Amino acid sequence: MNKSTSAVQPVALIDSGAMIALLDDNDQWHDDCQEAFASLRLPLATTLAALVEVFHRFTWKPYRHAQVWRIVRSGSICVLRIDDNDWAEIERLMLKYADQPMDFADATLVRLAEREGLTTILTVDRDFEVYRIGGRKAFRVLPKR
Repeated sequence: MNKSTSAVQPVALIDSGAMIALLDDNDQWHDDCQEAFASLRLPLATTLAALVEVFHRFTWKPYRHAQVWRIVRSGSICVLRIDDNDWAEIERLMLKYADQPMDFADATLVRLAEREGLTTILTVDRDFEVYRIGGRKAFRVLPKR
């Protein structure tokens, strides 16, 4: 297992769309994500791939970069590693869900859920209602729709 090194183990995941919504008060999901975020025990786990998507979305908004760094440094969101042992499973997931299509960042999050035993995700992406953990278990998706 590749468990987090933080004192408190994450009990939920967060994807890039939810991180963007948390930071952008003009985002249609901002209030719902703020409420869901406040209801969860922290830290939330994410992957480097999801974090890259957030920074890319805010490319022309350097003040948002500072917000992203602040939330990661605060320990509210921790970035868990994807390593060589995960690549085959990530590829398998992307092939399995090619009809969605599943992007790389989503695949890393589903893999992290499988590896770390996480079933809750803070996301605005409806694809997580289709994805299954270990091929069977549905995610608990927040915020509720």
